[in-house]
Amino acid sequence: MAMAFKMATTGMWVADECKNSFMEMKWKKVHRYIVFKIDEKSRLVTVDKVGGPGESYDDFAASLPTDDCRYAVFDFDFVTVDNCRKSKIFFIAWSPTASRIRAKMLYATSKDGLRRELDGIHYEVQATDPTEMGMDVIKHKAY
Repeated sequence: MAMAFKMATTGMWVADECKNSFMEMKWKKVHRYIVFKIDEKSRLVTVDKVGGPGESYDDFAASLPTDDCRYAVFDFDFVTVDNCRKSKIFFIAWSPTASRIRAKMLYATSKDGLRRELDGIHYEVQATDPTEMGMDVIKHKAY
């Protein structure tokens, strides 16, 4: 009956919906991306937005706020040089320059706890502006 998983380092909790949504993305491919946010009052990491399987990387990037931090996972599908279809899941720690210092610190200290709950992430990207998480960065890491 556990509603959430506690992240020991910061006292944050990860809502069950976070892990459930991630598993749906990983195994059933029903989501292209998931954006997570921290509710500072309840100290709970929750799902903020979910992108459908037909959404693009540009849709995902546009879903991130320009003035607040978020965590996100993106399922990147691609074809290798051997013509083999692959999928890699990226964890993105989004901390834009315009966000509050308190939010930046909270997200930075809580990141590892959430990552531990999301089993199956291949790569991590930390970004403070869109160029640091552009499609060229994603492709370079995936190939």
